Amino acid sequence: MPETLAERYAGVVCDLDGVVRRGAQAVPYAVDRLLALRVPIVYATNNASLTPQDVANQLLGLGLRVGPTNVVTSSQAGAAYVASLFPPDSPVLAVGGPGVAAALAEAGLRPVDQAEPGVVAVLQGYGADVTAALLAEASYAIEDGATWVATNRDATLPTHRGIAPGNGALIGAVAVATGVQPSAATGKPEAPLYHLSVTRLGVPKTDVLAIGDRLDTDILGAMNAGLDSLWVLTGVDDLVSFARSAGRPVPTYAARDLRALDRPPMVPSVRGQTLRCGSVSLSVDWASGVLRVTDGDDPDALVAATTAALVHGRDVAGASVDALVRLAETAAARLG
Repeated sequence: MPETLAERYAGVVCDLDGVVRRGAQAVPYAVDRLLALRVPIVYATNNASLTPQDVANQLLGLGLRVGPTNVVTSSQAGAAYVASLFPPDSPVLAVGGPGVAAALAEAGLRPVDQAEPGVVAVLQGYGADVTAALLAEASYAIEDGATWVATNRDATLPTHRGIAPGNGALIGAVAVATGVQPSAATGKPEAPLYHLSVTRLGVPKTDVLAIGDRLDTDILGAMNAGLDSLWVLTGVDDLVSFARSAGRPVPTYAARDLRALDRPPMVPSVRGQTLRCGSVSLSVDWASGVLRVTDGDDPDALVAATTAALVHGRDVAGASVDALVRLAETAAARLG
């Protein structure tokens, strides 16, 4: 039997929202495919407000076998970074939800909630209950010389009611007050969250596959950390959004969903205007974006081939954005 994509790797770093779950519901096929993996998995999240145990409890509710050691948060990555700069038990102002303070304590630092004398750093992450008073404490500490580290810069936060301000928006409030920006950020798309995840897996990064749905966080973060990646179309980004944004990150593999883990890796080949992947053959007019699928009816192969076509059209053939969008819309319509 040919080697499957899952069998090619010794460890997996998996995003949560858009890959494993949508809100409180599991993404179709995700739980079964993740349970079938025979390699260690770390679930990496930019959500700084929750503790790893909180996240593990949510995943247990979906039917996954997971404990807090299988979860890595941007708060933990931020706390590890701060701990690399200062001695144990150094006071650090914790701004955000419970996950921020818990991560600092786990890293051997002393979380505080006021800009008391001697505070060496501010670790700022998202928290639904962050107040103007706490943001003011962050400003005071930063003005007094504390190192400012952000767990992530996500400007917005999708909720069941719509789009809410994310940690990046709260960072902006402190930046306006202080006139400075955080000295570092540790969540996706920065590399520290992935580096910590690879350390937790205990395997070489060349043997790790990162899975995500967002190109500008999950896939770019994997690239920044030097990891192979699988982009799935079950969350935020799709083929059309890939086409619309110039310079998007390039995933190693692309597929509809996590069922791709059970299949041999989809690796397209490009020859001029023709792209082949598995049983699928695409013919593309780079000037107009007209796409013809001349052979095969394999949705995963179509996603992989179209993704490769968009990259080639953008980076090699010099296709216009309008042409790339037309190509992506044609493929998306065929996928249904």
